[in-house]
Amino acid sequence: MRFSTLATGLAALSGVHAAAISEQGQLVKRASLTQVQNFGDNPSGIKMFIYVPSNLQPNPPVVLVLHACAWTAGSFFGTTKYSQFADQHGFVLIYGQTPTDGACWDVSSDQTLKHDGGGDSKGLSSMVKYALQQYNGDASKVFVTGESSGAMMTQVMAAVYPDLFAAGSEFSGEPAGCFATGTVRGWNSQCAGGQLHHTAEEWASIVHNMYPGYTGAYPRMQIFHGDVDQTLNIASFNESIKEWSGVFGYSGTAEQTIDNNPGAKLTKYIYGDRLQGIWGHGFGHVVPTNETEALTWFGLI
Repeated sequence: MRFSTLATGLAALSGVHAAAISEQGQLVKRASLTQVQNFGDNPSGIKMFIYVPSNLQPNPPVVLVLHACAWTAGSFFGTTKYSQFADQHGFVLIYGQTPTDGACWDVSSDQTLKHDGGGDSKGLSSMVKYALQQYNGDASKVFVTGESSGAMMTQVMAAVYPDLFAAGSEFSGEPAGCFATGTVRGWNSQCAGGQLHHTAEEWASIVHNMYPGYTGAYPRMQIFHGDVDQTLNIASFNESIKEWSGVFGYSGTAEQTIDNNPGAKLTKYIYGDRLQGIWGHGFGHVVPTNETEALTWFGLI
């Protein structure tokens, strides 16, 4: 995908060590990001990295974190603060990585857009199940978040595997199914250019068709987007809100608008207890990851 160039090589691919400075000024060793080789069914050969804090709580929550194009699990780990919160609150972090370093997630193929259909989404679901089993995780507290291509995959995972996740928080992505091309890691210019529009009911049907017969709850969703995004058109915000409003049965009109929340130049729109949109004024691609807001949405901090 032709996303804007992002910095790479910020951290090693595996065994990435974290450190913190104590109040006494001493360097305190923390857990490390390590690769898991055999985690279950993985048809597209994606890679799993995991961060398990030393003070892991009993039956820990699990958070799946997904990088943007041109990034790796290690680079995204090195530039996000999720591990610091994991140390404080004792939850497990999974950092997924595409088969080829720096590639984009497959959010376009028929396989990945179908429950247990294969592709990247199947491998990511296997990572979650592995972590839940390995660390006796709380299956009711599994969450997904990502940036750019990872944001697209966040919405895809919520649609394709709604039974796995309690909530998602995405930063500058697209509605689940919007990038469909029938090809692996295909580029959908119509979607990226803001030219693909559906009603809330049509979007909801697209989501439901990804997991036919599923009648359970869908994950709560939090959507971030910037109003000067020239990579993924700003229309994607409205289409994402329509999609999840359709899934949740909301009107699509905000019940509450909060300016400068969760920060300056951000406006939070609350559509119901299961859907939030956060609009970034003057932000391009991407709205910076806000770990505190995402984890608050998840109920972890």
